Amino acid sequence: MMQGFPLSRRFLHSTLPSPPLVSSLTTSEHARDARRWLTQFREAGTVPKHLVELTFSRSSGPGGQNVNRVATKVTARCPLNVPWIPLWAHECLMRSPYYVKSSDSLLITSSASRSQALNVDDTLAKLHHLVTNCASRLIPTSTTKEQRQHVVALQKTEAQRRMKQKNHRSAVKRSRSRKDWD
Repeated sequence: MMQGFPLSRRFLHSTLPSPPLVSSLTTSEHARDARRWLTQFREAGTVPKHLVELTFSRSSGPGGQNVNRVATKVTARCPLNVPWIPLWAHECLMRSPYYVKSSDSLLITSSASRSQALNVDDTLAKLHHLVTNCASRLIPTSTTKEQRQHVVALQKTEAQRRMKQKNHRSAVKRSRSRKDWD
């Protein structure tokens, strides 16, 4: 049983890929598994409705009678300890403005549209984007052979520039001296 949220079969059989069960990405194997999960998670596109608790309320602002009649504002609440959110992303998610400490969950709202369905889609897309950003921020990227060669070339160029600058400075100081250095 999660805090305030019943653990149902819906959480166990989701359409989202399960992330690797690691709290930190210290080894290259963990990073590789995390990259593979992130690719699959991005391909999912959005979080399915059944994985979050959706509530509806009246929106504020202009809209005439529609605002008074229809509950178009959508609030999505998702506990942080659901299986489809990677453990290594929890710390980043806890620092986000969407984190609610009292319920240890993410709370995202949308009232951008006059349509409840569009606001549901917007809320789920925001949640997907938030989890994707936090998870990808902590995955170390691997460097390609071309990138390593480029760095080596830049280091050689910098060393040559430095030596040229030192030789120039040495020549300036030598020209100021009365000694004959030859």
